[in-house]
Amino acid sequence: MHLINQLTVGPIVGHADVDHARIWGRATYQPLESGEPRRAFGIARIKEDGGSYRAPRIFKMNPNFDMSGIVIFLGLEANTKYIYQIGWFFADKELDEIRSSDKWNWHHADQGAFQTASDATDMPREFVFGSCRYLLRLFNGSWFDSRGDKTFRSILQQSEADRPLNKFLMVGDQIYADDLKIIAADERVDEYFARYRDAFTQPHLRQLMSQVSTYMTLDDHEIEDNWPSHASARDRIMKYPAAIHAYQTYQASHSPLLEIDAAGKLTGVPDQYYYRFADGCSDFFVLDTRTERTTTADSSIEASAILNRTILSEEQMQAVLDWLSDGADRVKFIVTTVPFFPDTKQGGEDRWSGYKQQRDQIIDCIRRHQIQRVVFLAGDVHCSIAAELDISRDDAAPLKIYSIISSAFYWPYPHTKSSQFQLTGSVASLTDANAYRLGKVSPVYSGDNFSRVRVSPQDIEVEVYARKGELMHKLKYDF
Repeated sequence: MHLINQLTVGPIVGHADVDHARIWGRATYQPLESGEPRRAFGIARIKEDGGSYRAPRIFKMNPNFDMSGIVIFLGLEANTKYIYQIGWFFADKELDEIRSSDKWNWHHADQGAFQTASDATDMPREFVFGSCRYLLRLFNGSWFDSRGDKTFRSILQQSEADRPLNKFLMVGDQIYADDLKIIAADERVDEYFARYRDAFTQPHLRQLMSQVSTYMTLDDHEIEDNWPSHASARDRIMKYPAAIHAYQTYQASHSPLLEIDAAGKLTGVPDQYYYRFADGCSDFFVLDTRTERTTTADSSIEASAILNRTILSEEQMQAVLDWLSDGADRVKFIVTTVPFFPDTKQGGEDRWSGYKQQRDQIIDCIRRHQIQRVVFLAGDVHCSIAAELDISRDDAAPLKIYSIISSAFYWPYPHTKSSQFQLTGSVASLTDANAYRLGKVSPVYSGDNFSRVRVSPQDIEVEVYARKGELMHKLKYDF
């Protein structure tokens, strides 16, 4: 009987669609005398809640991706709960030489559960999102306490009680590769890998990701603060490739980014980092607002007035505009990492307020097509806030968009205060300081938090919880 080992990182339930799911896990290195890593393989099996396990699937653990691998379960039913087991083993064989019909000892395998997406476009959905989880790692050692993981414990307690989640979104700064700026900032891929291993093995986060379909995207601290504003030529050829390889390994790999072939394997190499998915009445477009930016070297010019500054490439912009206007009868969520609105009073060049031309372009698309129920989800600014914005023209029917910001999961330093935002009056376009009008705005919570969102075709409810699970405030918008 073959012994199955517990994963060293994971499992992470990634994209769970109506008919398939992706689950990620990591084995460990064992060097051979030649110096090459010994072959390791993942093994996983799945069953419907209350049913019997299907035959196990075996897959490679790839040394190029920190000994991690992804199993893909096909042929699933929509809106259905599944139980799975997953682990790994060493074998000095090729993948096609290993028989899944052999006897396996599952005693030490990890176990988790998840629910597939709903294909009913009127089905209400409930998800938690947030951003910015600080975890100090310095001089090859980890310096942290349990405070950061308590946020995920609170989410987990809700999910395991009587408030199950459909999705969990982490919208940037899942690691702080530059936690002390220039002191020991990560530059090599093994350093980035080690930081992800520390962050993703915290017990409550690990358990949460093993039982709720989890989606991630990167912001600046996955690379360095305010990337690419201060990037040198050396950073672009040394730091960025290492950071993005680690991001692909630990965050992007289990997203919907890559296609699945007929054999149930991921195909291709990512040439973009934005993606989309849907569940019930909700339709998500996860932007890449970090790696495609263009900046200007002339700091004497006011950032918001520079026409050639872009936060999205032309290809990504066209993709999101096409998605917005596709006529799907769902609530549209745009995950943007940095806030779309409201603007801060100062220092907004890193956010959409510093890229007004492209912000106007998205708003113009919503106006032209009269797209109702568009919600922006963001993090970055270390506070929680929700707001509505009237973007209707004077001679047109009412049209509003919504912004929900949730940050930070954990940040041990001062948080952003309400006095730092422009929370009344207008939001500027590139050419008009009074182009759009702020409506109902929630209180600003300046502490560690997460946001719980319940959405239906008729309305959206937002609840903001502090790190230890106390409800700080709630707000409802009717569409």
